[in-house]
Amino acid sequence: MKVLLKGGRVIDPSRRIDGAQDVILEDGRVAQVGAKLSPRGADVIEARGLVVCPGFIDLHAHLREPGREDRETIATGTRAAAAGGFTAVCAMPNTEPVNDNSGITRFILDQARAEGAVRVHPIGAITRGSRGEELAEYGDLKDAGCVAVSDDGRPVESARVMRRALEYARAFDLPVVDHCEEPALSERAAMNEGPVATLLGLRGTPAAAEAMVVERDVLLAELTGGRLHVAHLSTAGAADAVRRGKARGVRVSAEVTPHHLLLTDQAVKDSDYDASTKMNPPLRSEADRRAVLEALRDGTIDAIATDHAPHTIDDKQVEYEEAAFGVVGLETAVGLGLDRLVAPGLLSLPQLVALFSSGPARVLGLPGGTLAPGSPADVTILDLTRRRKVDPTRFHSKGRNTPFTGWTLKGAAVMTIVGGRVVWQDRR
Repeated sequence: MKVLLKGGRVIDPSRRIDGAQDVILEDGRVAQVGAKLSPRGADVIEARGLVVCPGFIDLHAHLREPGREDRETIATGTRAAAAGGFTAVCAMPNTEPVNDNSGITRFILDQARAEGAVRVHPIGAITRGSRGEELAEYGDLKDAGCVAVSDDGRPVESARVMRRALEYARAFDLPVVDHCEEPALSERAAMNEGPVATLLGLRGTPAAAEAMVVERDVLLAELTGGRLHVAHLSTAGAADAVRRGKARGVRVSAEVTPHHLLLTDQAVKDSDYDASTKMNPPLRSEADRRAVLEALRDGTIDAIATDHAPHTIDDKQVEYEEAAFGVVGLETAVGLGLDRLVAPGLLSLPQLVALFSSGPARVLGLPGGTLAPGSPADVTILDLTRRRKVDPTRFHSKGRNTPFTGWTLKGAAVMTIVGGRVVWQDRR
């Protein structure tokens, strides 16, 4: 099968391309990128007025299967990803049972092949059951298809265990993705510690609870030579620790979510305790938000990730302190980036594309993230003029828990191509 993407603005940060080009996809691979291409027998997709990018990759999504199919399945989660412009998602291991062995990994990949709309890259657990005690078998996990290890949802409390994880993972060239949080400081916390939490009468977790564990992990990565990736970074102190680590040559990378870039803990008050503003790490102060945005702009942070965490209505429609942590993000992340980061000039469009494509691919060593000939024929096509109102009732995800309900966003993904095949198209 041969496809010609005709006349679009091609942005490929991996090759420093930004201009009007044609793209030929053939037999599941990128065949050629250039001006005025006209291959015989190709199906033509007219891309004039649109932006053609390497397929977007989400480093951090919770697909919930196996075990919590009431919240999400691989089928619904990957359809949401496709509708949001993502051609691949990395599936976190906090399923039930935890993805801490090759059998669970193979199940996830089998389900993805049978029902998935986009590529799924499983992430295995750092420790058995994600209990923070005994290391999982990283060699078996990698052989089965895992691209990294993480106990996401739970921090690795023990420095000794984290050191051993970095050493063991290094033997298999696996990144260790840590949820950086000091549990003793965040116990029973529902939001960020600060004036807003005091006003609302809610227990808060201080920004230091994240920053101190990032500092520890960067030092351990430096000690071991392991590859550390900091999940959902949200504080100025954590950003500074990553920046200093990179300057010393430590193998450390980081991601940030759209909600931590665009919202602060004030949203909890403004929403009148709407549990769609409850996530972990929590929404932080304005000073933290600005510092994290600057870290994104200066290259300290490598990728934007959704931390897509769908929940049932019952999980969220309870007292704020008792509500589940997490928000959905696969169907809003790209629009938020275009409307609230690129449009006001906080990021350039090529920067945003890199943060969704070549950046994530580089962090975990994934295929894709480029339109170089021979690479997977995964493509995200954007319309910078398309307006969409965030309406959870229209989500493909089972989750409806978003803090962005009602926002009107200018700019959206309008076509998602995986392996040369259109898996989603905005027919409006």
